[in-house]
Amino acid sequence: GEATAWIPAGACTCKTFLAVLAYSMILAETFQAIFASVGISATRSQSLIALTCTVLLPLCLMKNLASLAPFSLLGIIGMLLTVVCMGVRYFDGSYALPDGKFLKDLSEQPLFGAKGASAVFSPNSFILVCMLSTAYMAHFNAPKFYNELENNTIQRFNALVSTSFIISIIFFSIATALGFSTFGANSAGFILTNYSSKDSLIGLSRILVAFALIFTYPLVFVGCRDGFLSLFRVPKEKQTNAFLNNLTYFLLSLVTLAAMNLKDLSFVMSFGGATLGNALIYILPALMFKKAVKDMGNNATPSLKSEVNFAMFSATLGVGMGIIGSTMALKGLKD
Repeated sequence: GEATAWIPAGACTCKTFLAVLAYSMILAETFQAIFASVGISATRSQSLIALTCTVLLPLCLMKNLASLAPFSLLGIIGMLLTVVCMGVRYFDGSYALPDGKFLKDLSEQPLFGAKGASAVFSPNSFILVCMLSTAYMAHFNAPKFYNELENNTIQRFNALVSTSFIISIIFFSIATALGFSTFGANSAGFILTNYSSKDSLIGLSRILVAFALIFTYPLVFVGCRDGFLSLFRVPKEKQTNAFLNNLTYFLLSLVTLAAMNLKDLSFVMSFGGATLGNALIYILPALMFKKAVKDMGNNATPSLKSEVNFAMFSATLGVGMGIIGSTMALKGLKD
């Protein structure tokens, strides 16, 4: 109901905030490595502050982001090339034990166990499941994409979404497989961190990833900022340029401060997925569907009433995965 509408709104806003935080954390590590590759000694925090003040802040202050659209396509191409580079390094054995040519530069050597496929049944697998929910962290753009779609019918929109998700699943499955096959249990939350700073091919990949993230950063940030405006019900007439600028300063400072102190990207993604992600995917939609069917009264069809049971089963499953996933994420942070 209207009295609890703030709950899904708050979950969506916080999830988007975590997406911006993840962007900043990745950029901090990426630019620290890029600076190191050209002989510039800079800490992770110094790299992030410099990037935020000189690049991210001006982009987030932009009122019209339409000019960034072409860079999104270039960013996708950059991510594709990064996966190609990861594949080259896996198949040429540059990081293979025991004598890969870049192994001597690594702080942590690749580590592989002997459990094989049976490790899938470990509780640690729930960490990955929870991290996968980050696929929904840009869901706030769905209405915008639907409205801007030419001949925007539900059928065409479903086809667009299905195709996009299939391509994304294939792409990120390959990236995950290559990264884990190269470094095993010592794979970092941001996989490019594992590679040598002296590896010129991966150095190129870092630049491509940085380019992709920088020019998509304001798109995610604006979603986060708009979420706060909606959550706190700021009237449209009060959303002046000065107000939006001050809110941008505040939120970007908060994100940057958090990114400077949080260094484990996998924890942010897995814990956020276990809590907010599971709530948005499994729990809240099920509860809203149950309420909607209840409000229909006798007008609800038998199939809808039966579907409520499935929805509640989904919600229960989400609660279970959330508890296990968040527990394992916290355990991994302590370890």
